[in-house]
Amino acid sequence: MATNPPATAVAAAAVGDCAVQKDAKITFYAAICSILAASGGLLLGYDIGISGGVTAMDGFLEKFFPGVHRRKQGLKEEEDNYCKYDDQGLQLFTSSLYLACLVGSVVGSRTCSKYGRKLTIQLASIFFFLGVSINATACNLAMLILGRLLVGMGDGFSTQAVPLFLSELAPAKIRGSLNILFQLNITVGILTAKIVNYFALNITPWGWRLSLGIAGAPAVVLFLGSLAITETPTSLIERGHLGEGLKVLEKIRGTSKVEDEFRQIILAGETSRLVKHPYRSLLNQSSRPPLVIAVAIQIFNQFTGINVIMFYAPVLFETIGFKAEASLLSTAIIGGINVFATVVSIVLVDKAGRRVLLMEACAQMFITQVTIGGILKAKMTAKSGMETGTAVAVVVLICLYVMGFAWSLGPLCCLIPSEIFPLESRTAGISCSIATNMICTFVIAQAFLSMLCRMRAAAFFFFAGWTLVMGLFVAFLLPETKGVPVDEMRERVWKRHWFWRRYMAMEQEAVAEKGAETM
Repeated sequence: MATNPPATAVAAAAVGDCAVQKDAKITFYAAICSILAASGGLLLGYDIGISGGVTAMDGFLEKFFPGVHRRKQGLKEEEDNYCKYDDQGLQLFTSSLYLACLVGSVVGSRTCSKYGRKLTIQLASIFFFLGVSINATACNLAMLILGRLLVGMGDGFSTQAVPLFLSELAPAKIRGSLNILFQLNITVGILTAKIVNYFALNITPWGWRLSLGIAGAPAVVLFLGSLAITETPTSLIERGHLGEGLKVLEKIRGTSKVEDEFRQIILAGETSRLVKHPYRSLLNQSSRPPLVIAVAIQIFNQFTGINVIMFYAPVLFETIGFKAEASLLSTAIIGGINVFATVVSIVLVDKAGRRVLLMEACAQMFITQVTIGGILKAKMTAKSGMETGTAVAVVVLICLYVMGFAWSLGPLCCLIPSEIFPLESRTAGISCSIATNMICTFVIAQAFLSMLCRMRAAAFFFFAGWTLVMGLFVAFLLPETKGVPVDEMRERVWKRHWFWRRYMAMEQEAVAEKGAETM
């Protein structure tokens, strides 16, 4: 079990760290490293955005899912609008990536700790490029799924390493904005995929190969970028390279006056090295608050319904009456709004704070989901689509929903877990957070088309219910973390929160009792 450093040492380091962090600025070198590393978000974003459009392409369906293709063409009159795409194999194409991403995040956690963030980012690009190559040349479903699994491994490594890299490189006062570069790249990747799908739709029968193959471009960008970036000072110091860590710290801060921050990182690294089993350390009382929050925010990230829109938007729009080309154009518009709203988050996250963005978004997302469900319930039948005006209103509501998600939960589900864990359990905690996200993503991706077929409009009420639960969780249990250095969360956040401080007290009592027994 980890032992906590003396409170006086933490306090002394914290005072010095605050002094440094207060005047710290992002240097050009640190900014370039952050931008290059954040391009890892392009990998995940492109893959999220591409799958829904590809599964709506006739050439793809005819080759791999002929039964779905026949239903889409209306050759089976008994099929209704809600059930055209209900196929477990088709859902597996989308969801299989996230099982591999789950494995990748666990392996990536160990790679991050043992070999560093930089190497983990390089491995992500290699896995992704191999998977894309197999997907673009796939001749059968097994080959297609294998490619998706390799892409998923790359995504797992990337989502583990990049947010951690960005959080450790940034000064505390702009950590939120810098970390959201990863999410911004995800949204750019999604938008790029939607645009590619729109133009590839009419390239028959191989347009889907073009859509999947272009995904290799961000993998190449990330690999070349990973050769140029530095390792983070935290990772170097954690692995015993103190001199190199100090040099990098001075370089990214643009000053030689980094002694206090350097000591703070060393102190956190010494505590980290005492922990032989980082996953076991998550069971400590003091680890309970960040673990619960990191897991809960990933559950909300998926069960509030965003990936239903991102994965299956073209399918959903065709269900409510849009033609294939119009549905892909609508998803491209949504992708553009997603990028815009993420930029808004970059501007506001370190000014308004995490809680304000999340609370506003909960209200916005809940209202739009309930309204969408109500419209589908009233206007959508099993055998006929909606009128054009009503369908356009649904698209507008979906845009408002995506907007709320993109300036809140979208970027914050990566930012918050990367900043709340102590160093000794940071990579393990982030790994658990990502694993939770991937499990929930797999469940939603594998189940939604079947949910739509069976629950119909009620599927949107289901997601609205989860949004309401998230709002209550944020209101009562999520503390504000803006401007707090990552290694001071215990003293400045958890010990001051009305609910979570009891876990800090419990651990202190346990440590005191253990010390008394050994005397």
